[in-house]
Amino acid sequence: MGGRGSLNHSCPMTTYASGARASALCLAVLAATVITAQPAGAAGVRTPALTWRPCAGPQDPPGKECATLPVPLDYRDPGGPRLGLAVTRVRSERPAARRGTLLVIPGGPGGSGLSRMTAKGAALSRATAGAYDLVSFDPRGVGGSSRAGCGLAPEDRHLVTLRSWPGPDGDIAENTARSRRIAEACHRNGGAVVRSMTTANEVRDIDRLRRALGEEKLSAWGVSYGSYVAAVYAQKYPRHTDRWVLDSTGDPDPSRVEWGWLANTAVGADDRFPDFAAWAADPARGELRLARRAADVRPLFLALAAKLDRAPKPSTTPGVPLTGNRLRQAMQNALVGDDLFEELARLVRAAGDPAAEPVLPAAVAGPLPDEDAAVTMATVCNDVRWPASLPAYRRAVAADRVRHPLTGGMPVNVSACAFWKDAPADEPTRITGDGPADILMIQNRRDPNTPYAGALKMRQALGGRAVLVTLGHGGHGAYLGNGNACGDRTVTAFLTTGRRPQQDTYCAD
Repeated sequence: MGGRGSLNHSCPMTTYASGARASALCLAVLAATVITAQPAGAAGVRTPALTWRPCAGPQDPPGKECATLPVPLDYRDPGGPRLGLAVTRVRSERPAARRGTLLVIPGGPGGSGLSRMTAKGAALSRATAGAYDLVSFDPRGVGGSSRAGCGLAPEDRHLVTLRSWPGPDGDIAENTARSRRIAEACHRNGGAVVRSMTTANEVRDIDRLRRALGEEKLSAWGVSYGSYVAAVYAQKYPRHTDRWVLDSTGDPDPSRVEWGWLANTAVGADDRFPDFAAWAADPARGELRLARRAADVRPLFLALAAKLDRAPKPSTTPGVPLTGNRLRQAMQNALVGDDLFEELARLVRAAGDPAAEPVLPAAVAGPLPDEDAAVTMATVCNDVRWPASLPAYRRAVAADRVRHPLTGGMPVNVSACAFWKDAPADEPTRITGDGPADILMIQNRRDPNTPYAGALKMRQALGGRAVLVTLGHGGHGAYLGNGNACGDRTVTAFLTTGRRPQQDTYCAD
């Protein structure tokens, strides 16, 4: 699900801001980035105190601190080997106004909480006016926390190959071979750390962090996949939730989490693409105007992608041509935010110009680091069993290419998870309305990654626990993310005063 740039648009498949990268590297030194053995017995299960150190980089909010939280590699063996999680905090500057801790839960799977705090910490501090200490973390496998890779070949670590884009005629044979190869490599090389990357363990890690912080209750802001993590935590630990914000959520159906979310992105692209089309047909775009009418942008894009399927075009990245699928992947990435439309329009313009050499966006130009690819794949494959029938995948791809040509059958195609060797260690959590009425959901109406229809399923599952604020906006990420003053005001009021709308409500764009 994620934020910008991952398999579901979050940190592993985006470029980190320089300050966030520096913080992550610093934390990699401070954190226990290898498994450390711990003695069995009471000392091995005791929640450790956090030792805070200054860690603010040039782009971080003032006063940012960092620490390392040891967590069990396997919670069934709490006295056994441990991992180190990189944790960050910005303390309230108004102790008299402080009501507790607000946990920022990153998206992904594979998103970095340290990067999230660099990007949003200052704005969140201003919005909440000292009501909270702000805390976030890099989940196991991410950034400054303990990491592990699968030993994947570089050609298997491109975003456009980790995501199973079918061949030009819809063939999935190459996808099938690659998916088997990735699953076997992760089983062979990933070890216990890769097997431990699950939503259930992230939720356990959060509760361990809560105890290490000395808090009876946490407030939270979870975005994208982080909103699902937040929902699972609220289900498992309802008495430890205070004010809970779910931002940009997917369908929580326990039989479809992860693979169902990916399938839903076909609808998400259809919902969102008209916003790009309107932008690209605006006369104010000058040389980046792609068509005179918004209705002409979609057929232009589809025709260009089909042309590149037949004849890929050399790009400025040596050895990496612009193919139809790279164009489709760049489109899917750009639908996350209006500020990415210009980059996509430049790519489309260059792709259609015989004299131009396309400049590939960074997210589709090269392979991901092995550890980033591993954490993203591992979490989605470890959480739930994926369908395994190849004939069913072939039929689904053929049908989806007709219904949703923008995404070309990729969202329903076979992936490494179909061949994953290890069964889920935990059953997916069923989200219900059991628990306090302390959840506020906020959702863009035209979200490409967590489509509105899926958010409505989460809203239905939560029942009386939640109220939904719908924004008449496109893109992924709602609070402090797209300039909708009504939505920002509503969430801020909830976090700072506890007031929620009495019923589901709508904020116009």
